[in-house]
Amino acid sequence: MSQYPRSQLNLVAWRAAWLIAAALPVFAAAPLRIVSTAPSFTETLFAIGAGDRVVGVSTYCHFPAAVDALPRVGSYLQPNIEAIARLRPDLVLVHADLPAAIAQLNGLGIATLALRNTSLEDTMQSIRSIGEAAGLASAGLALQQSIRAKLGALEKRSAGKPARTLLFVVGRTPARLDGMIAVGRGSFLNDLIRIAGGRNILFDSPVTYPKISLEAVLRLTPDVIVDMGDMAATTGVTEGHRLSVIKLWETHPEVKAVASKKVFAVAADIFVVPGPRVVEAAEAFAAMLK
Repeated sequence: MSQYPRSQLNLVAWRAAWLIAAALPVFAAAPLRIVSTAPSFTETLFAIGAGDRVVGVSTYCHFPAAVDALPRVGSYLQPNIEAIARLRPDLVLVHADLPAAIAQLNGLGIATLALRNTSLEDTMQSIRSIGEAAGLASAGLALQQSIRAKLGALEKRSAGKPARTLLFVVGRTPARLDGMIAVGRGSFLNDLIRIAGGRNILFDSPVTYPKISLEAVLRLTPDVIVDMGDMAATTGVTEGHRLSVIKLWETHPEVKAVASKKVFAVAADIFVVPGPRVVEAAEAFAAMLK
């Protein structure tokens, strides 16, 4: 026989049911109108099957082709809050280092997901977080696992080979070898270069994208140079432009990369978008390092 009267049993049962319900996760309805403020976020949304819910993208979103028809809402560092609000989104994906923009959006009653994509691990976590926020957690996890598996296979293929040094120039004065900014230690590109079997010549830099002088390049004399310094926009770049970049470096044949014809002028989003296509970038590095 129970130690509780029937009325108390009902109360105990009600409390137990309430505690169980409170312990369960609460899932909000999946957002139907999503705005993305960075190319990497946009590519991830389309890759996990949420592309039909994207109603606005950043100025620099180019992939996939479906984004060409979508409204633009500024860049990932300068999102246009008014343009975003006009699209009546349920969710906005925004860079975590923009607290003022996040506060403005939240003040308007717009939900935000703050993300970072600096390192490769940041990218992996962002993919999973976007999947969860979009109500597609399994798709986000599957994409993350697929990318890890492909990068792991590439790293395994590259293991044991001599690591050639690579300099990646992401910015410089147009038509001149000065004002150069290159890839340093904290960047996802640094991670991809290592996975591809190379060694970023600035892997020990204290900053993610350090400045580097021509004199330093001549002293370090990398085995491979990848230069997208004055082609960072990635669109509308001609073959003549690429050839002019290579000719610029050919004025310094004392650099190993120049002497061995290992200077690559690139203008592709895969090198500046830390999203689902990082495997393509790593494979491209592996080909350059051969």
